[in-house]
Amino acid sequence: MVHLDNRLAVVLFICTLLAFVVESQLTQYVQTTCNYRHPFFIFYIVHSSFSLILPAHMLYFMVTSNHSPYTLLNGLSLAIKDHLEPIQASASTTFPRKAFFRLIAFLTVGITYPGLLWFAAISMASVSDVTAIWNTNAFFAYILTVKLFHLKWEPRRLIAVLIATLGTLAVVYGGVTTSRDENMESLNLPSFKPSAPLIGDLLTLVASAGYGLYQVLYKKYAALPSDPELVAEGLYEAISDSEDASHGEAYTSMTDSITDKDDMVYPPPFGLYPNALTSAIGCCTLALLWIPLPILHYFDVEIFAWPPDWATTFAIAGIALSGLIFNAGFMILLGVWGPIITSVGNLLTIVLVFFSDVIFGAGIQAVTGWSLVGCGAIIAAFGVLAYDMAS
Repeated sequence: MVHLDNRLAVVLFICTLLAFVVESQLTQYVQTTCNYRHPFFIFYIVHSSFSLILPAHMLYFMVTSNHSPYTLLNGLSLAIKDHLEPIQASASTTFPRKAFFRLIAFLTVGITYPGLLWFAAISMASVSDVTAIWNTNAFFAYILTVKLFHLKWEPRRLIAVLIATLGTLAVVYGGVTTSRDENMESLNLPSFKPSAPLIGDLLTLVASAGYGLYQVLYKKYAALPSDPELVAEGLYEAISDSEDASHGEAYTSMTDSITDKDDMVYPPPFGLYPNALTSAIGCCTLALLWIPLPILHYFDVEIFAWPPDWATTFAIAGIALSGLIFNAGFMILLGVWGPIITSVGNLLTIVLVFFSDVIFGAGIQAVTGWSLVGCGAIIAAFGVLAYDMAS
C-alpha cells in the first residue's frame, strides 16, 4: 500500500507543478493583458473554490468504486475523531466539532495570511525581490522541521535546501525578470516602480517564514498518524514517544476491527482526509473573507468591480481551477512527503515557469547562463532529497 501511495504521490506531484504554472500564467494574463487588477477579490474566489474539492473527490469514488458517500463520510468522520480526540481520552462517539472547527480556523489563517502579505508586498517591491524571498520558505521549512520535531541536522538535506535556495536566486536575478520587463515595454504595457521596496521585502520575508511554519505545523498537528511517510520511513521518530506509540497501536487495532464493517471505509482512501481539510478551508474562506471586500472598497484600497468581459471571467475561473488542483495536491503531499521535500519540490515550479516564459513569453531572450545554472541547481537539489527519501 505504501508503494502504491508513493506512485500516486508522484503523479499528483506532477499535476501540482503543472497546475501552478497554469495558475501563474493566467494570473499574469488577467493582470496585464486584461488589466483586471483586483488581487484580493481573485484571492477570495480562488480560495473559496477549495470548498469544491471534497464533493469532487467523493464523486470520483462513487464513479470508480463501490463506496457510497455514507461509508466514506463515516470513515472520514471516525478518522478525524480519532486524530483530534485519541480513543484513550474519550469513549464518546460524538464528533469533536469544537476541536475540528478550531483546527480549520488555524489552517485557514495559516494559509491565508502569507498569501495576503504576498499580495501586499507585490504592490510595494519588485517582482524579482518578492519571488526570491518568498521561495526561501523551503529553507525555513527545513529549520523549523528540525527544531519542532527535535531531529538531528542532516548535512545532505541542509546542503540540498541551500542549493535550491541559491538556485532560486540565480533564476530570479539571472535575467528572466529583465527580459520580461523589456517584453512588456515592447507591448506598450505600463511599467511598475516599487513604492516601498524595504517594507515589501520585509512583508515577503514574514510571509515566507509563516508559510514554512504552516507546512511544518500541518505535518505535526493536522496530518494523520497513518500517513505513508510516518509509517514507512519513521522520519519523525521524535513524535513516536510512549504516548504516541500507544495511540498508534490503538489506531492500528481499531483500523483492523473496523475495516470489515459495511457502514464505513476506514482508514479513509488516499487523499480524502487532506482534501476534506482543504475543502473546509474553502468553506471558511467563503463564509468569512468576503467581509474585507466592502471595507477595501470603502477606503479605496481595492475598488470592487466584476470582470469586464467573458475572457477575464474564464481566465479567473481557470485560476481558481488550477489553484484548486495545486492546493489540494500540496496538502496531500505535505502529509505524504513532509514539509522539506514538498517545499523544495515546489521550487521546480520556478523551472517550469521559466520554460513557459521562454515558450509563451519573452522567448529565447529569457535564457541566460545564470538562469540555466539556477534551474539545474533546483533540479539537482530535489533529486538529492528524493533519493534520500527513497533510500
